Amino acid sequence: AGAAAPAEPLTHPCRPRSRSPPRCWLRSNPYQANLLRDGVRRYLQLPADQTVLILHAKVAQKSYGNEKRFFCPPPCVYLSGPGWKLKQEQIKARDLGEAGFRVCGYMGLDSMGGSLMETQKLSFEEQPDAKGFSCAKALYISDADKRKHFRLVLKLFFSNGQEIGTFHSKLIKVISKPSQKKQSLKNTDLCISSGSKVSLFNRLRSQTVSTRYLSVEGGAFIASARQWAAFTLHLANEHCTRSEFPLREGYIRYGSVVQLVCTATGITLPPLIIRKVMKQYAMLDVDEPISQLHKCAFQFQGSDHMYLCLSTEKVIQFQASPCPKEANRELLNDGSCWTIISTETVEYTFSESLACVREPVSPVPLIAALQLTGGGDVAMLEVQGEYFHTHLKVWFGDVEAETMYRSPRSLVCVVPDVSAFGSDWRWLRYPITVPLLLIRDDGLIYSSSFTFTYTPEQSCIPGQQVLSDVPQDSDKLLDSIHQEFTRTNFHLFMQS
Repeated sequence: AGAAAPAEPLTHPCRPRSRSPPRCWLRSNPYQANLLRDGVRRYLQLPADQTVLILHAKVAQKSYGNEKRFFCPPPCVYLSGPGWKLKQEQIKARDLGEAGFRVCGYMGLDSMGGSLMETQKLSFEEQPDAKGFSCAKALYISDADKRKHFRLVLKLFFSNGQEIGTFHSKLIKVISKPSQKKQSLKNTDLCISSGSKVSLFNRLRSQTVSTRYLSVEGGAFIASARQWAAFTLHLANEHCTRSEFPLREGYIRYGSVVQLVCTATGITLPPLIIRKVMKQYAMLDVDEPISQLHKCAFQFQGSDHMYLCLSTEKVIQFQASPCPKEANRELLNDGSCWTIISTETVEYTFSESLACVREPVSPVPLIAALQLTGGGDVAMLEVQGEYFHTHLKVWFGDVEAETMYRSPRSLVCVVPDVSAFGSDWRWLRYPITVPLLLIRDDGLIYSSSFTFTYTPEQSCIPGQQVLSDVPQDSDKLLDSIHQEFTRTNFHLFMQS
């Protein structure tokens, strides 16, 4: 799903079915199915999606007594996709006014023991890239809340009172304070692994009002007091040049060469050596694992003591001063000392283009993985994820599949025969890939980043005319595809 990791499409050898799927599984009646199919075709040609993106830290520091340790970085919400404008135009036309189509919301912690938790009102502002943006700067968790994990809850409305839906963050771990001990890899939920997402912020003299977040704006790195960016932190081979920069797996340790890549723009910083910071000194001989909310510094690889630094809202290079009496230390300024924390992203995407939906769009299902089972004439696909319910059906492109609800984390469907896509596809000579959709009974579409691929059989019907544009070496291609599927039954591959 979403800003999300690459999805894994599935492939399946296409062949005519010799028996029908179980009758007990749910499917729309023919009239409703035809209406939906026409609508899905229009949607696939011109998707009008609405996306809700929630960014938040992976851990939260608990508040004690009367103090309020606001979550840092603050949870952010982005609204994107052409469907928002389309929906607002519909509301504006119906209500004959502009006051009713603004999006507003509330964010808070999920309830504890049924009690209502404190929430913060969100007002969305439109950014230059047409995305709506808001953040909850005053959320915290008190010591009266004894949970070790919690979720954030976002409720969105149009300003005419119409509810959009309820959306949840991923789990957030509660910590009392940053660990000052040497981290052990046994406590992996506090360590930071290569390929994970992080946020970096700087707080001068420990003052909250002075907090600046590393961000990207206009193609350049900046230090922002309003918005923060999530960066993928990659561990790299320290002996390679910047042009090569092969990535490695494992947990990040001080002294490692790393690369920071903005998840939203793909813009990267040069290779950096991450250093532990103690009392404004960069420690050059520390190689322990990095932990959440640690103070660290980023030295440019191959430079003369140059470090990543902020100056007001600019990001610059600062030259540290070597310590004559302690060769393992370098003196930094305040702007070169960053706090690092892991972040999470969850993305919900839906489209109301098929129907005038009056019910909230939530729960919005999230697909995490696909599992193809069975073989022969009937293949079953298990859709794994979260927030599934009985009113969902799986669609392969514009073809509805027989669907059975198993649990909030699992749907099972029968893979449609390729002939359902038209007679031209029955004896397919080339692979065909279709998007995987979940559609609610009332026509609400939940798109995903997953696809399903049908692959051609080795041979076709005797006398079947082969298309004139098939290349001469296509039979070799078909033979290799057939042999691959004979060997592995079904083939999984990654889509970039």
